[in-house]
Amino acid sequence: MSKAQLYKQAIIKENLKRNPHSEIVYLQNAIDESHNADEILLAMRTVASARGFKKFAAEADLNRENLYRVLSENGNPRLDTFLKLIDLLGFKLSLKAK
Repeated sequence: MSKAQLYKQAIIKENLKRNPHSEIVYLQNAIDESHNADEILLAMRTVASARGFKKFAAEADLNRENLYRVLSENGNPRLDTFLKLIDLLGFKLSLKAK
């Protein structure tokens, strides 16, 4: 990740800490704007970091190391883990026809 991207993520993280209600809007935009798994995982990682990885992992019933791995740049969460995370983030999975 470039320095500019790291800086942008740091600003987003600080804004999410100040206004937790913006998490839903941020994640919804990440999903709507990008159908790229890496960008969606980055958004989820940013929210987890803003909440605190240890707390977020406990809420998701995952150990912290597993959460780091799942949300890493090379992360590839299993479906059950992904569903736990999106539930914790206030979403439910649904499908729409194209």
